[in-house]
Amino acid sequence: MQKIRVGVIRGGVGSEYYVSLRTGGNVLASLPRDRYEPHDILITQEGEWHIDGVPIRPAKLSQYVDVVFNALHGEFGEDGKVQNIFDLFGVPYTGSTAAPSAIGMNKELAKKHFASAGLRVPLGVVVSRGDEVGEVAARVREVIRAPYIVKPLTGGSSVGLSLVQGESELVPALERALSYSEKALVEEYVHGREITVGVVDSADGLSAYTMPPVEVLMPEESVFDYDQKYRTRTHSVGPARMRESEKQTLEEAALCAHRQLGARHYASYDFIMTDDGPCLLEVNTLPGLTEMSLFPKALAARNLPMSEFLDYVLGLALQKK
Repeated sequence: MQKIRVGVIRGGVGSEYYVSLRTGGNVLASLPRDRYEPHDILITQEGEWHIDGVPIRPAKLSQYVDVVFNALHGEFGEDGKVQNIFDLFGVPYTGSTAAPSAIGMNKELAKKHFASAGLRVPLGVVVSRGDEVGEVAARVREVIRAPYIVKPLTGGSSVGLSLVQGESELVPALERALSYSEKALVEEYVHGREITVGVVDSADGLSAYTMPPVEVLMPEESVFDYDQKYRTRTHSVGPARMRESEKQTLEEAALCAHRQLGARHYASYDFIMTDDGPCLLEVNTLPGLTEMSLFPKALAARNLPMSEFLDYVLGLALQKK
């Protein structure tokens, strides 16, 4: 049987370059070699494309691969731009199509989509570069009370995220967030348990199912930021402990968000589980697949090897479901 040529695209021009390298490396290592012929597609931080170390133009990809596993994160890879390139040149790829990717990447747009479906989302204020400091503080005070969460409006892996205890800390946190994005989001800090729910499309492409919820055990009024995810790792992560009724409510919210966004193949949804039910923080349309990421922990909780998951998702992409 002729093997399927899989291009695993990783790297990229954004702040999540190194996380993407690790996700892509794990995908390359886990692809079943009896079925697939892997090819390493690297986008450098300067935006240059290479396949197996040789420079390539995106228009030539279809000559070398049958399908692309999208292991990019953040800017360019998760915001619809690379998806448009694949669509233009007729290359099948894993993950969501361009429009849901672009909406999911913009946290304010995503929140509006989710709220319109009746899902609870945090209150927040959008801030742009150049906004006057005093005016920003006044706008924030009108909507929410401290503590605040401040983060770039676009991006993932919690890059540039800060927990702000009071108004005096707001400006430095905004400056940090705005160094990664043209706009930033100031949100209320929602008290509760942080839980991520993965969603995977069914084989027919018409429905989806949830993965076991994964809980991040953090001290009160602390945040699961980039350092916690990929560097210091002082928190605990494991299967969420909750009543069956809570689990059902959470899973229904994740499936509702997935449908409302129009996400494809697989995605993860970050919630705070409060006393009044789940509050949806954001979506990751291309969740990390590193050894430290949450999505693989959900796979492990279901006793699903990474190789089987990759095979399944590539099958969806090849069938264009």
